[in-house]
Amino acid sequence: MKKSIYYILVSVAVCLLVGFLSGFATQSSVNDWYLTLNKPFFNPPNWVFAPVWSVLYILMGVAAGLVWAKGYYHIWVKTALYHFVFQLLLNALWSIVFFGLKNPFGALLIIIALNVLLAFTFKWFKVVKPRAAYLLLPYMTWVGFASLLNGAIWYLN
Repeated sequence: MKKSIYYILVSVAVCLLVGFLSGFATQSSVNDWYLTLNKPFFNPPNWVFAPVWSVLYILMGVAAGLVWAKGYYHIWVKTALYHFVFQLLLNALWSIVFFGLKNPFGALLIIIALNVLLAFTFKWFKVVKPRAAYLLLPYMTWVGFASLLNGAIWYLN
């Protein structure tokens, strides 16, 4: 049990750190460039994003910690965690491309790849620890919504 808590805490910390660092890319553009974009009617207010992402990063970390606690020596655990790490990198890259580089189309390509990687991550998490996979569902739902939002912003601008 203590081992699981350690893995969960480390994983949550890593996910929150990635989210925090991604926030630097968004900070510079959220209050200027992003405000000038045409957005669809379903665009949430800006204050929604930080609390939603905080909860999602925590859920992602708990899920990854539960998988990691099953034993990194196992090939399925390694496969699941490799997919998780790569999707986390794409998650961070999306913020850099969309907000840092101000490139909605490039970000759209990244978020499409992120959705695909998330599906594989879900599949492998489900093989290793089904409860962990289900913890990814809110994240997958939000990324799906963010994909629609990203696509609409690219189209409208």
